[in-house]
Amino acid sequence: MVKVYLRNGKDKALRMGHPWVFSGAVHHVEGQANPGAICDVFTAGGELLGSGFINTASTIRVRMLSANGETFNASELAQRISDSVALRIPLLNEHTNCCRLVNSEGDRLPGLIVDKYGPGLCVQILTAGMDNLTADIVACLGQCTSPAFIYERSDTDARLREGLTGRDGCLMGTLPHSNVTVLENGRRFNADIATGQKTGFFLDQRENRALFAEYATGKTICDCFCYSGGFSVYGLSSGAEHAMLVDISKDAAVVARSNCALNNINESRYETVSADVFDYLRKTDKQFECIVLDPPKFAKHKGEISAAARGYKDINLLAMKNIKKNGILFTFSCSNAIDPTLFRQIVFAAAADSRRYVQVLHVLCAAPDHAFNIAHREGEYLKGLVLRVI
Repeated sequence: MVKVYLRNGKDKALRMGHPWVFSGAVHHVEGQANPGAICDVFTAGGELLGSGFINTASTIRVRMLSANGETFNASELAQRISDSVALRIPLLNEHTNCCRLVNSEGDRLPGLIVDKYGPGLCVQILTAGMDNLTADIVACLGQCTSPAFIYERSDTDARLREGLTGRDGCLMGTLPHSNVTVLENGRRFNADIATGQKTGFFLDQRENRALFAEYATGKTICDCFCYSGGFSVYGLSSGAEHAMLVDISKDAAVVARSNCALNNINESRYETVSADVFDYLRKTDKQFECIVLDPPKFAKHKGEISAAARGYKDINLLAMKNIKKNGILFTFSCSNAIDPTLFRQIVFAAAADSRRYVQVLHVLCAAPDHAFNIAHREGEYLKGLVLRVI
């Protein structure tokens, strides 16, 4: 067994439940530390803290699998996957057949993401430890979900940081088409499993889209960074008057239009615009009653926080200048380097500069199938606010 000994005083975060050991916290390693091997982690004084996956190629040197002096055995993998799937089963019904089944550290399965899309699954295997267990993972998922296919989308930068190469393709069965049509709260969407963003669809916004539908009835919408048009589909299907769907990607406009068509939304009720959202909001003379800001990640790491903060402030200020009196603004950040407190401060600064009176109606997060470890702030990546701008 590989043994990892921490430097003196570097055990506090683990004792409080944080699942990562950074390279600077490690004093020395005993044993053959092959990438992704299971190791036991000890304090400087020799007290066992728990077990994890070790990877000397990563700045996150150990990803914990157990705590409080307990050890982990690979045979426990199947039970953890089964428990994670069982937690999400109540979310699936005749109106919704897609959700996240396994959420990495949030389910004590670091580096494993499993999303259900109708009859099949899309997985991401992002750490060396999980990579070593790929065959076991496929077997477990096959047994507890009986999927028509399991497609792998392990093509992210996270694998590169683990010293792994990107990988995608079918692990079980056959993907019938690149797009799989799924149901979410009665709406139909094309999930581009093979080539789309993330694993094909932004499942984490499910509850927030449903809330948006309640506010959008009878209103004009500007759906910024619209990608697949999810917020607009919810709004228009719930009686919104008109929607502008804005995204810099021309492909996004095609996807958004296809999703509107899937839900029998007449083309006269919306318009797609392929443009930089910042430029669009600066130049448009339109005023909207509802605006959604759901931008891509502005900060991938702590070194980008300052630049990201300026970006978030600018886009929120532009939205507040383009929203009608008593308008509703849904604003989000998916940058895990921007914590909820900082995001709220950024939006507050935008409100101050806009000289508008702004009320907070809701504080939002990812859907409950994206559960995260309460000690792992990095897992709370999606944060949002619903604001009334007077």
